[in-house]
Amino acid sequence: MGVVGCNNDGYLNDAKYSEPLPWIGIYIAAASLVCLLAMAADLIHGIGHRKFWFPCKFFTLNSTSLTLIAVAIKLCVDLNTSMPGREDQLAKLSSAVLMCTIMANCMPSLGSMENQEIFMNVMALGILVITLIVNVGMEIGTGVIYVYMKEHVSILISMLVLLGILSFSASVVPSTKSYLEMKYCVRHELASKECAANGKGDKPVIERLKVDLMKYWMMSQTTSPQFVMGRSATCTASGAISLLSAAILAEAILTSYLMKRSLKFCNGQSDYKWSITFILVIQCVAVVVGTVAPAIRWFTAIKFRCPNLRNGGYKKEFKLEYYWIRYLVEMKESPLTIRVKNRRCRKLAHNARNTFLDACIILQTVIVFISKVIRLISIFFFRGIFSCCDLFKSLKNRLWFNSTIPLSNSGSEDDADSKLDLSRFVLYLEGEDDLVHVMVTNNYHAVHHWIQKGKKKKPKILIHLLEGTIISRGFRGVAEFDNHQVPCLDSKEPQNCWALPVVTLTAIAISLPNIRRHLIKHLVTAVNEGLRYIRLIEDCFDMEGNFINLKKAAEMVWLGIDLHNQWLDIDLHKISHHKETPNEVFQQFSDEAKKMYTEEKTTNQHLCLKLSTSKWPIKILATNCMYRISESMLLKYEKKYRYTNEQLFLEMEAMISGIMGACMTNLEKVISTKCANFVIEKRERSVREAAYILGKTGRILDLIEKTTVPPLDEHQMRSIDEWRLAYKLEM
Repeated sequence: MGVVGCNNDGYLNDAKYSEPLPWIGIYIAAASLVCLLAMAADLIHGIGHRKFWFPCKFFTLNSTSLTLIAVAIKLCVDLNTSMPGREDQLAKLSSAVLMCTIMANCMPSLGSMENQEIFMNVMALGILVITLIVNVGMEIGTGVIYVYMKEHVSILISMLVLLGILSFSASVVPSTKSYLEMKYCVRHELASKECAANGKGDKPVIERLKVDLMKYWMMSQTTSPQFVMGRSATCTASGAISLLSAAILAEAILTSYLMKRSLKFCNGQSDYKWSITFILVIQCVAVVVGTVAPAIRWFTAIKFRCPNLRNGGYKKEFKLEYYWIRYLVEMKESPLTIRVKNRRCRKLAHNARNTFLDACIILQTVIVFISKVIRLISIFFFRGIFSCCDLFKSLKNRLWFNSTIPLSNSGSEDDADSKLDLSRFVLYLEGEDDLVHVMVTNNYHAVHHWIQKGKKKKPKILIHLLEGTIISRGFRGVAEFDNHQVPCLDSKEPQNCWALPVVTLTAIAISLPNIRRHLIKHLVTAVNEGLRYIRLIEDCFDMEGNFINLKKAAEMVWLGIDLHNQWLDIDLHKISHHKETPNEVFQQFSDEAKKMYTEEKTTNQHLCLKLSTSKWPIKILATNCMYRISESMLLKYEKKYRYTNEQLFLEMEAMISGIMGACMTNLEKVISTKCANFVIEKRERSVREAAYILGKTGRILDLIEKTTVPPLDEHQMRSIDEWRLAYKLEM
């Protein structure tokens, strides 16, 4: 009997070793497909958000992406599997080109990383790239790669240059961030003063907020870490190298299929068999898709720089700005934190460190110089095309001049915006002063775009409800929902939040008997829309978390109402059918709430004694609110003959509308607060969200501006209890 694993002759049976390779090929193709989809998502995201420097949102340098890349380029590092055919050799080349494409794509993502994270990710990528280069070199030497020698050598050189560009670009991130943050603080203070002065003017609230948002947007956009990296000389140079790598792959494919006689391939089939076709096709598509974003960055950069060179500004291209080497210089000047007692060893370590950093500074200078030379050559190559385009635009403007004359000078929105000088709020690095006008032009209408996008998603039902109530009745619903004459269930009374009374009143309103279905649906939809903004306002101002349980109680109650037509397991549909008068509905809710409150309070007595009222269990808070509101409704509408059921429903609807409207008087402050986000990575998104919210709630802000608001200061307006007290004092 033979030994397990040996053949009949006693030798190791390695015939089966290659059997899994086709499935490993599918694994490689799948990893390449994920990389393709991630790069495509970033491309679509950039186009959709009009960010033609294409930030990395889906495909960034991290542990997950590095693992995927390692799988996708496995063919390049496979030293001993024979690859005899045309597709086999092309797949080897496509894997190397894919690596170049990925590196060029991921460069902007360095800007959004912390220093330690940058170091770890760049080191991991460096190990991966060096391994690939060494293995491909060995494969060329052993004959595993026997065609496309020049192409492989060119790609390896490009890959090494890209690694150097990416590594030394990473060292610039800390210094550019700190410099732009310092400038941002100064400009933010200026913008805050101007916005405060602007708020005292006679302009409508929407116009005031739009002007404020434009200033903050310009600051946040131009200091976006990924945008700073994306517009740098090294990043644009990486786009040119990526495009060149893709062109080399295209040349190899065309040569192998159109000029078959010029290349001779070996007979036979690789062990990857049919899977090699999948790998080649997917990786070629990934290279095409992945090259688009870096190529557009490169093309956009040379287009913006071209007018400056026409005026003799090419000399500036060869200047090395200090921020490129600032971090390395600061490292050199800082003391060496090494615990060595021997003075000679400390001196040796210090000198070695300085020598290494001097070499890095020289290498950084060379890389920046090469990047600028690539950009300069590109500009000289394309300047003729740009001149022809400018000439064509000029001719077109002259021919169509008469048709573009405005019919009236009534002062459109764009005309008003054109008077606003935003160049003061553009934050830029040394050597980028020529790009200020370009950055202003490209970002000028971004806020308007997001406002318009928000307008398309405005809460129509909520607006309709508010239009029908708060103009005629104001915000008095805040004072009416909870009568101070109602006896408390406990010696300590919990605070109120905005959302919980709204959802509790809605539960009671839709339980009233004989109410038409469309009225209930209209109210539920309006409350659903309104709660989004109430949550936004409460989350914005509840920084200390005092209202967390109250907000959770509101969410729990509303989830039951919206999805199951229930208030804490009580079927609202049954109540509306089994009760004949509103007072019976109010009484049942009061009794049920009181019963549940007592049960929950007994169960959680020890918690209630230790915790403040706002941190009581959410069921206690929900039942207490229901008890007080249902008892208040009993007191308010005890003369039931004055109202029909439907009239009473509309009265309660107006009360809900008044509470939501009062809460939304804080929207202006929320929008302003979102603009003041000091976290550099979140700043741009925060301002964009503020513009989007302004677009969605513009009509609501108009309504609020036309309605009389009680004399409350900024902090009092955030609290529903302060509103109730203000209306109580007026009575």
